[in-house]
Amino acid sequence: MPKNYLKRILPNPDKLRKSKALGLLGSQIYEPNLWHLSRKSVARAFLNGVFWAFIPMPFQMLASALLAIPLRANIPLSIALVWVSNPVTMPFVFYFNYKVGTVILGEHVHSDFHFSVEWIWGQMEQIWLPLYLGSTLCGLSAGIIGYLVISFLWRFHVVKRWQERKRRL
Repeated sequence: MPKNYLKRILPNPDKLRKSKALGLLGSQIYEPNLWHLSRKSVARAFLNGVFWAFIPMPFQMLASALLAIPLRANIPLSIALVWVSNPVTMPFVFYFNYKVGTVILGEHVHSDFHFSVEWIWGQMEQIWLPLYLGSTLCGLSAGIIGYLVISFLWRFHVVKRWQERKRRL
């Protein structure tokens, strides 16, 4: 079961209380429900973490951790899911987001688009609106899909286990 695996690899909240760096985020971050693996907290973590993975900005993990508090989402999972867009996948994800944004805005895609930081920074004035619009829509869509899939799979697993228990009795 993935829940047992996650419990083994996620940090212990008691150990994290000793971390001075996390103390900057306030005392709410240590609330046990934000570290507990329940259907709702894991599904909300998928919504939160996957959303921030699609947003091109620095400190995505910090934004995900901060939003996890009011969302009541599992904090470690929210932070880990931001890495869906890692340095290998990031150019492809952001280019797709840019294309989605241009389609919605009815603009044309730059034919000279390059996967380089220099080109993106040089063209940011022209591409920022389609990039962030596409990123927001794709992030929300992927996050909502993740939320629904996790909720369904969790429920399916619980029903399956109950049925197995009934058969054994």
